[in-house]
This record gives sequence, structure tokens and C-alpha cells, in this order.
Amino acid sequence: MSTSTPARVEYQTEPGSYKHLQLSFSGPVATLAINIDENAGLREGYKLKLNSYDLGVDIELNDAIGRIRFEHPEVRCVVITSARDKVFCSGANIFMLGVSSHSWKVNFCKFTNETRNGLEDSSRYSGLKFLAAVNGACAGGGYELALACDEIILVDDRSSAVSLPEVPLLGVLPGTGGLTRVTDKKHVRHDLADIFCTSVEGVRGQKAKDWRLVDDIAKPAEFARKVQARALELAALSDRPAEGRGVKLRALQRSIEADALIYSHVRVEIDRAKRTAAFIVSSPRGPQPTDLAGIEAAGEQWFPLLMARELEDAILQMRTSELDIGVWLIKTEGDAAAVLATDAVLIAHQHHWLVRETIGLLRRTFARLDVTSRSLFALIDAGSCFAGSFMELALACDRSYHLALPDDAAAAPNINLSECNFGFYPMVTGQSRLQRRYYEDQTAIEALRGQGALDADAAFALGLVTANPDDIDWTDEIRIAIEERVAMSPDALTGLEANLRFNGPENMFTRIFGRLTAWQNWIFQRPNAVGEKGALKVYGKGDKAVFDWNRV
Repeated sequence: MSTSTPARVEYQTEPGSYKHLQLSFSGPVATLAINIDENAGLREGYKLKLNSYDLGVDIELNDAIGRIRFEHPEVRCVVITSARDKVFCSGANIFMLGVSSHSWKVNFCKFTNETRNGLEDSSRYSGLKFLAAVNGACAGGGYELALACDEIILVDDRSSAVSLPEVPLLGVLPGTGGLTRVTDKKHVRHDLADIFCTSVEGVRGQKAKDWRLVDDIAKPAEFARKVQARALELAALSDRPAEGRGVKLRALQRSIEADALIYSHVRVEIDRAKRTAAFIVSSPRGPQPTDLAGIEAAGEQWFPLLMARELEDAILQMRTSELDIGVWLIKTEGDAAAVLATDAVLIAHQHHWLVRETIGLLRRTFARLDVTSRSLFALIDAGSCFAGSFMELALACDRSYHLALPDDAAAAPNINLSECNFGFYPMVTGQSRLQRRYYEDQTAIEALRGQGALDADAAFALGLVTANPDDIDWTDEIRIAIEERVAMSPDALTGLEANLRFNGPENMFTRIFGRLTAWQNWIFQRPNAVGEKGALKVYGKGDKAVFDWNRV
């Protein structure tokens, strides 16, 4: 059965168009104030009361953090607070969740998770620190946003509390990482976490600090001073440049057609009859900068930065708006030497703030592929340039098919590895995709260094590709593989792919994207949450939830 396609969501925005967030800057500290317009929800049917959020709010948050990364290198610490009195954020809007389809809820939660995880990614890799200044009631997803920051300061005004009330109030989980961060990150004792996550009223003041739910508290008269002082202390830990020249992130130039998304370096071609989409990523064209002056002059048009932004937007567009397109065919085209030359520049200048942030955007964009609920097949055919950073696209796929041309070595497509494949773009497991592929067998991984261009047979022998059909078998083998895949249960494939893609060590991020997400997805479909008398459906209507008491 075909799933109705939702209205297309626009993931691009800019501060002048924000409806819910306010950005201000003071030296090394940026303040991001939550001031949500309750009448400006992304879709109809709910009001964003009490600083509650929907996907539209998170799109602004994602954009704001991205602009701080690239446009304001002088910023070393971001304070996230509320512009409202007595309320920090009440979390994801409950009425939005109640009226949304299952697929909308899942994609919303995934994007929200990626945005929260991005705060921690920037803190770890780029030195951009985050401080949550919780100046009012902080519940559910609001507390989960605070948890994603490096530290939390809570106002001690006898009323402001932190809480994760989803289980008793809504019959669902604190699914945007809250359940995991409370234990894995804050090290809240598990029995106290049990009490906390099954209570509606939350925990305030000294008790919240004693339980490790927050890092510090402050009386109202001292709150602003303590927040400012701690923000400056966190900023002092960062090496982001006070004199750096920011790069303006202008709107992407793209064309959205009925069956295609077209950018300057990325295009997506949709075949609705076959339920497939081909993602084609092109190599750099023309001379590229090799020094920092040239990179800074190129700004947002610098190839790896622009390509990463385009690929990220394409992934998000396809995830949200093309639910029936279950198989993504990942392709590349152009000059492998140009890709490798760009990698050499990334490697040479990796410690410069702008290059480091670009590597970070590439890392997070490739990771969006890893957690996307679509089958990913890499097609390495004539004209491909799966080299270096572009090879990450193939390594992220569930399978890769490499065309062999035994009678035409000159035309045969090759793959190439660069130093970027050996740790520049770790997955959420912390592993490189080569480490994941070879189960961290360092002997096998080291044997890949310096291999140069590899044709289909050589790549297959090294275990870098799944299959190496020749030109006689290529068309039929690819057709059969795709036809078989699109005929399988999408639910079973989502579970299969998620489990096989993350076969390495478990950590907080994999628990959020794997274990927690899987449970939340299940709960989101159960009658106890979304049935006619489910807790999520009756909330705010004056009715009491009616549960099926069978434990499953």
C-alpha cells in the first residue's frame, strides 16, 4: 500500500526568518533564547504553548547552530536559555504528536536527535561549548535539549524544575535521548532515574543538583551573573579563533522538480515506478583553492562545504517527503583526482577552524546516511569517482556493486582511498567505516593504505565492495538486486539495516539511535499510546487513558 506523501518541508531558513528563536552575540559568548510563537506551528491543528516545539522549531535550532559554527568563529560558548518568564521549554508539542502520522513522528524524532547530538559533536570535535541556562520549568524535550549541552545551570526559585514526564503523562518514552543521557552522561543513579522518569512533577533546586540532574543551581538574583561567569569559563576551554573571519551561509541554489532535486554538485533522480532514487554526487570542477587564503576567499562556495550542505539538504528532503522511495542508489561522477586533491587540502589544513568545521559538517552528513531508514546501494560504474571522502558514501551503503571491464582497463571504474577514510569521518559508534567493515582488524585495515586506484577485481579481493559483475552481467544483476529489495517488507528492512550497520561498540549515541529509538517506534504504534483512548490521544481532553494491562 502506498503511503501518502506529506507536504514538502523546507529545511533552509535564516535568522531574519526565525519565528521561534532569538540569537545575540557578546564576544566569545552567543545566547540562543527560546521564544516560541505558539501560533506559528509548522502544520495546522495545534498551538505551540509553553515554549513547546515542533519540527519547525528544530529546523531553526539546527540552522542557528550551523550559523554559529561557520559565521561566528569568535564564539566559543553558546548559552541556551528562554526569553519567557518561568518557562524554559516544555518539550515536543503533545498535540502535534497526537495528530501526526507515525512516519512524521519518527522523522521528527530522528531530526531532533541529530540536532541534539550535533551539539555534543561540536563540543567534542570543534571546541564549541554549550551551557543550558534553565530559567523556568524544563520538561520533556526541553530538558533533553538541556542535557545535550555541556552543563546545566538551573534557577533555584522554588518553582522551576527539570522533568521527563513522558511515561506517566503520555504513555511514551523520553525519546530524544533523555532516557539515555540521564544515565550515560549525567550518571544519575538508576533507581533515582527510575523515580525521576516516572514522576510528573519533576525535581527542583538542591535536590536536582544532588541527583546530578543539573550541574549547578543559582538563586534568581545570582542566576544571570553565574551563567555569564560559567559561560566565559567554558569559552576559555575552546580554541576557536577570536579573530577568525566568518563564512556567510547563503541559501542553497537548487531546483525541486516533480521527480528530481538538482543542486550544483548533487542531484537526486526519482524513479517512482521502481520506488528508487539515484543520488549522484559530482566531483569538483575547475581549479580549487589549496591554501587557507583561497579557502577563505571561496567562502560558502568552497567545494567540500557546499557539497556537504547540498547533500545534507537532499537527504533531509528525501527522508521527509518521499516515504515510498525505499531504495537509494548512491552514485558519483567526475574526476577522482580532483576529489583526492580536495582531501589533501582537508588533511593539510585540518586544524584550521573553517576546515575543521567543514570536516565536521561532512562527518555529520555522512552519519545522516547511516541512520536513514532506506536501503542504500552504491553503484560504482563507468564515470564514477568513489575516491577518498566520496568513498565514504559507498562505505556507508548496505551493499556496493563495482563494474568490472576486463576488456577495457582504461574505461574501468576504480575506487581510491585517502587518509580521510581512516578516521576523519567516524560513525556514531566512534569507529571509522573501515573499522566497522573489518571489525577493527588493524592488519586488514593497514593493508589498505597506499593501495592506489583499485579496479573491481582488486577491490573485491580486498573486501571493499560487495560484488564485481562484468559488463555482460551488470544490468541484470543490478536490476534483480533492486527488484528483490523493493519487494521486501520496509519494516523488516529498517530493522535489518539498522542492526547490520551498527555492528561495533555500543555507546550513548548508538543507544539513542538504536535501542531507545526502536522502543519508542514500537510504543508510538501501540494502542496504549495512540489508540482511541491512548495516553497521547486523550491528553488535554479531560479523559483518562485506558490501557491494555497485558505486558508484552
